[in-house]
Amino acid sequence: MQKCCLPQRNESNPDSSRGKAPVVTLEELQSDEYNMNHLHRGIAIIINNQHFDQHLKLKERSGTDVDGLTLYAVFQEMGFSVRVHENKKVSEMMDILSSKEDEYHRQSDCFMCAILSHGEEGVIYGTDAKTDLQSLLRYFKGNACPGLVGKPKIFFIQACQGEEFDKGENLNVVDAMGYQPNENITKIPTQADVLIVYSSVPGFYSWRNCKKGSWFIQALTEVLQKSWKKCDLLTILTRVNKKVAFDFKSETNNPETSEMKQIPMFTSMLTKEVRFTPKE
Repeated sequence: MQKCCLPQRNESNPDSSRGKAPVVTLEELQSDEYNMNHLHRGIAIIINNQHFDQHLKLKERSGTDVDGLTLYAVFQEMGFSVRVHENKKVSEMMDILSSKEDEYHRQSDCFMCAILSHGEEGVIYGTDAKTDLQSLLRYFKGNACPGLVGKPKIFFIQACQGEEFDKGENLNVVDAMGYQPNENITKIPTQADVLIVYSSVPGFYSWRNCKKGSWFIQALTEVLQKSWKKCDLLTILTRVNKKVAFDFKSETNNPETSEMKQIPMFTSMLTKEVRFTPKE
């Protein structure tokens, strides 16, 4: 009788060096909602860049301190362990996001990060240079952070994605009368369970008030405070889009920049609903 040979585990086997896979229950795998009943809500990082090196010729981001304070307050209310980092170089931003706290993540519901800075399409600025956004997010993809595999990783990006202005379109408003589990599932996509929320669409300017903070963060914190206990996250973000779209317009002395509009956008690779069940 011919013997059945099992594959040997060695360095040529790509799975041999990945370590032990995270464990989830069958009920958790089947659920349409992420498990938000871990010991901790999770870590929320705020990177807030206001001042930039002179050689970049970038203006001070007046009002971003207000954004940072309001985000801190609402993230803390939601149960996150909030960590604020101000005026960080690109290398420092990478160090912050690449720091490994896997044991804490394993006992957490999710991870959240807000980056407030200057930007261009696909690019974010540290105080000393710019870097592509994906180079910062790579620390949370696949098995780079095992404790967060299968958990939502949420990023808010308050930065311009270009210099184009959105002039908006006029609307004629009328009243109502005006005419079973697959047992072979062993892997998830490396890009799964990530949500990236941008303050504006690619190519467009992102507005900020020097006293009240950015339009996007004003809307985000207001809607989160009202709705995080009762609505799923994508519903919340849709309401944020609505608020920014309808409640804000620029007021400047320059007709080329006055009465401009803005719309945030989000890219979702989530596989379940995110509902922030209040912690005991």
